[in-house]
Amino acid sequence: MTERLAPPPARTPLHLRVVWLPDDTERDVYLDGDRLTFEPVPGALTVATGGYALPGLVDAHCHIGIRRGASPIESLDEARALARTDRDAGVLAIRDAGSPYPYPELVGEDGIPRLIRAGHHIAASKRYLRGIGLECEPHEAVAALARQAALGDGWVKLVGDWIDRSKGDLAPSFEPEILTAAIRAAQAAGAKVAVHTFSEEAVRCVVEAGADSVEHGTGLSTDLLDLMAAGGTALVPTMINIETFDDIAAEADVKFPRYADHMRRLKQGFPEVVRAAWEAGVRVHLGTDAGGGINHGLAAEEMRLLHEKAGIPAAEVVAASSWGAREWLGIPEGLGDVVVYERDPRTDITAAREPSLIVLRGSVVERR
Repeated sequence: MTERLAPPPARTPLHLRVVWLPDDTERDVYLDGDRLTFEPVPGALTVATGGYALPGLVDAHCHIGIRRGASPIESLDEARALARTDRDAGVLAIRDAGSPYPYPELVGEDGIPRLIRAGHHIAASKRYLRGIGLECEPHEAVAALARQAALGDGWVKLVGDWIDRSKGDLAPSFEPEILTAAIRAAQAAGAKVAVHTFSEEAVRCVVEAGADSVEHGTGLSTDLLDLMAAGGTALVPTMINIETFDDIAAEADVKFPRYADHMRRLKQGFPEVVRAAWEAGVRVHLGTDAGGGINHGLAAEEMRLLHEKAGIPAAEVVAASSWGAREWLGIPEGLGDVVVYERDPRTDITAAREPSLIVLRGSVVERR
């Protein structure tokens, strides 16, 4: 059993002698409150000698406002508990990709990962998980997404497609002109737009419309990848989520066989899609879809799938899951966030499962 060591008093300046992965150099790292520096800080307490350190993982598709099983949380304490589960797995920043429960009070709270909220999902009426999305008729969608720009932290979330039971298969949530207008209205209101897509038709529309990130993206075709790379549209593939497609298909076989077959085909080809996106220069970032039917705390498993299934080199996965994602989301450098691993995750991606020290905003929150 892992022994949990008592953390030092809060706000004591901290010192670590570690290999600092963003520049791959063994060096002395000092944390003085919520500030990281390489200059000595008088009175700093040494909390790590050895190991490999980075400024925390980033889960760029996570839902701390949703319980596993896709039902909304009912209190701030539930959101705190879910956020802490992710934090204890080494995730020190979360882009919450849509929440039916608002929790602005948690932004900046001690012990809670840095939060970037995307407001409430915008979805088509009766075409999404019940009680999760803000369901809209087509004539309401553009204004609704634009309004969410003021309710999050610089991002909004649009559900681009879902099963259409009348067709028995995946279909875009709205007509292409509405998806495009909604994306551009939210961007004009100062937000970046993350779009859920599984299907080929919907992902083509939102990429061509200039969405800022494609969530899942199973229907991506290779002819879209250069456009994504050139336009700065990132891919957050949530490979853990895609692993569940066989189960989804099995439940749909009797009533919706065409949809079931489609989901299986999307899953089968997805690792090659992710690999091709990375090779084309598309930014690929870690996202677990925790809360959306996936447990919290599985960031390291998503990293493993990006490496082992999609074939992205481990060193590239680590960079894209940590300092690269922080830069993409606009999180400043030099903040007091550090996760230490005894083994180098760039040579053994499974090392990310076992953080030995977690420091958030300059305070030790986990020490093993």
